[in-house]
Amino acid sequence: MRRVRTIMVSIFIVAAVVLVALFAALLLWLPSFVMTGSRQTLDEAMQWQTEHYDTSFYQSLQKVDYTIEGFGGYQLHVELLRNPSSTNDYVILSHGYTDNRFGSLKYAQMYLDLGFNCIIYDLRGHGKNEPTFTTYGVLEAKDLVCLIDDTRERYPEAEVFGLHGESLGAATTITSLKYQPKVDFVVADCGFADIENVLREGYKNAGVPEFLVDVADLGARIRYGYAIKDMRPIDSLTRNDVPILFIHGKEDTFILPKNSQDMAAATHGPSEVHLIPGAGHAESILTQPDEYRRYVAEFLGRG
Repeated sequence: MRRVRTIMVSIFIVAAVVLVALFAALLLWLPSFVMTGSRQTLDEAMQWQTEHYDTSFYQSLQKVDYTIEGFGGYQLHVELLRNPSSTNDYVILSHGYTDNRFGSLKYAQMYLDLGFNCIIYDLRGHGKNEPTFTTYGVLEAKDLVCLIDDTRERYPEAEVFGLHGESLGAATTITSLKYQPKVDFVVADCGFADIENVLREGYKNAGVPEFLVDVADLGARIRYGYAIKDMRPIDSLTRNDVPILFIHGKEDTFILPKNSQDMAAATHGPSEVHLIPGAGHAESILTQPDEYRRYVAEFLGRG
């Protein structure tokens, strides 16, 4: 009988050790899965853009490539797309997660037509930048503020100066407003109010237990020193006075349109929201290009 008890205790201990090891592995793997997804190369991104719309305008533009120091000395690769017509207006375009600067080209022609020089760049951990984890706007926004400051110094002739972001780029742009940068407008396309709600919705739709978001959050705190639950662009809007145009695909099931609506309600300054019928995530300008351009042009008073 004693031998049976000893065997049972040993089995229990082994099972407990295995469960603890599995939980520890999950604790470290989940935040890595959430924060270090596979990133596109510049060639891959350009190929996707070329297959979905006309990118021929890019080749004929005068371009200037350079690097700047982002937050903490992190190097960001940047490219100026100079407008063929002389202008002192500038817009910085921020791309989405796993994409790179070429993901912003779908908006560049519109801004060139509206009289802007366009600045596109690789967000932290993307494109030609050194690989690193994504903080869904926390560090990325600090990088963007560095780019804003650099642009003001590099192009002191800048008059109207705005920001445009898509998805992670929109969240980055919105989060940057907490630092009250000197910008005149923001266009935020399909951004998230907080990344937690996106993860929970995604896990629920995939039939994955939602509590794993809490596990990922704990793991992110341990492994990277940043909490997923603190990645909340919406909290940056309480003192914001910069006008914001929110655009969101009405059929976006990845980042729900409610995110843009909630942020529009939260901002202290003027805002408007437009939902694009038939558009999924980051598809609005491809689905309804004329309507999209009209919303932006009217928002900027250039309709």
